[in-house]
Amino acid sequence: MLAKVNSAALYGIDALLVEVETDLATGLPQLATVGLAEGAVRESKDRIRAAVKNCGYTFPAKKITINLAPADIKKEGSAYDLPMAVGILAAEGLIQKDRLKEYLIVGELSLDGEVKSIRGALSIAVAAKRAALKGVILPEMCSREAAVIQEIDILGARNLSQVVEFFNGAGSLSHTKVDLGDLFQQNCQYESDFSDVKGQQHVKRALEVAAAGAHNVILVGPPGSGKTMLAKRLPTILPDLTLAEALDCTKIHSVMGLLDGKPLIATRPFRSPHHTISDAGLVGGGTVPKPGEVSLAHNGVLFLDELPEFKRNVLEVLRQPLEDGNITVSRAIGSINYPASFMLVAAMNPCQCGFFTDPQKECSCTPLQIQRYRSRVSGPLLDRIDIQVEVPALRYQELASRNAGESSTLIRQRVNRARSIQLERFQKRGIHANAQMGTKDIKRYCGVKEGSEKLLEVAINKLGLSARAYSRILKVGRTIADLEGSEEIQPSHISEAIQYRSLDRRL
Repeated sequence: MLAKVNSAALYGIDALLVEVETDLATGLPQLATVGLAEGAVRESKDRIRAAVKNCGYTFPAKKITINLAPADIKKEGSAYDLPMAVGILAAEGLIQKDRLKEYLIVGELSLDGEVKSIRGALSIAVAAKRAALKGVILPEMCSREAAVIQEIDILGARNLSQVVEFFNGAGSLSHTKVDLGDLFQQNCQYESDFSDVKGQQHVKRALEVAAAGAHNVILVGPPGSGKTMLAKRLPTILPDLTLAEALDCTKIHSVMGLLDGKPLIATRPFRSPHHTISDAGLVGGGTVPKPGEVSLAHNGVLFLDELPEFKRNVLEVLRQPLEDGNITVSRAIGSINYPASFMLVAAMNPCQCGFFTDPQKECSCTPLQIQRYRSRVSGPLLDRIDIQVEVPALRYQELASRNAGESSTLIRQRVNRARSIQLERFQKRGIHANAQMGTKDIKRYCGVKEGSEKLLEVAINKLGLSARAYSRILKVGRTIADLEGSEEIQPSHISEAIQYRSLDRRL
């Protein structure tokens, strides 16, 4: 007897349709799984046998062959337990087959037949809708995540018996629906706020400019000056997350099993990997490639604290995603493209001891040591960072002040207005922010008048700014003008943009 059940395999952050073919034949009792099944899939035979028996069904004492088609794609994970068990029972005649082809089935089985959680429920629901299936049967605890995809039935199952009774018409499964608007509103609140930060007004301004133009930022200051605190609050002033962006973020976190019970990510991600991370951990990889930190930070912020402590080869792999907004991971099984459009925020001390710019504490580093410390960050990476700002140590008066600064909501309103100007400006260019402008865009949209030209000349020739800083200053100046609603870049805008090139002046 032969039975076919629809299931899915995760490939990158997307899901591909997999057909679970089950054949029962006479011969010695055994269960063989073919179709490039990885370890967890091959081990499923023992879980399936125990689950079927403990749910009160007879496990066939026959030669069972299960094929996972297409056979040229690796299958990993435990999500094939439920479709394989359903396929065996259908081939044995214990499940009616007429409705099997209408549904996609995924789920891990425990030994007592309980259906346990899986990764990638949202991507799987997208694949089912794309294949024009009627619905998806999956673990009940994942059903709200999958129900974000509309116009398809999402059926949550608690155990194997419920699924068998559903296909035999003797029972029903819980039909999960969510109000996408309400769900988005419930999950779009940030826990932190810019009003929590004491002092550092010029740094807050620099981060507002960065958020308005999607500019990468590096914060340079002594330990305890608030670099990490400021960076963690940057997502709260970024433009409001759209529903499409929220779905992209949710798919990536779902595939990695990082949703923590949330059906939808409606706030901009903030990722802060430790400086001991490997290049595969940062950009993605592994035997079966998985997304890295740059993809988990998609549509949000990637924060690299203690930037010079990261291995040089790890920092160099950031160059492609910073340029292209995606990362391609190539392995023997093929190449997978992950989205990686993020804002890079880096933080570093001004020197090895950390007190080079601190007026209260004496620096113990020699000029050569300071040079060596800063040279750990390569020029090509700094070339992709538009804003470099110094974060001074706070004075007691600032720490003791009870005056709350502007809230993230007020700052975000200004950022949204500036981004709206940019979206209208670049609607035919395929970009959405000033930081993404190329050479032709800079010439077209960043023209400056005579007064601004003189400021730029002084900056390049007399302050010792590098040549690469020229286009960065123009981009940032364009963003400052957008924040003020000015069509032209004024000398004051250029002057402020020049202040955000502190590392160019010192190195």
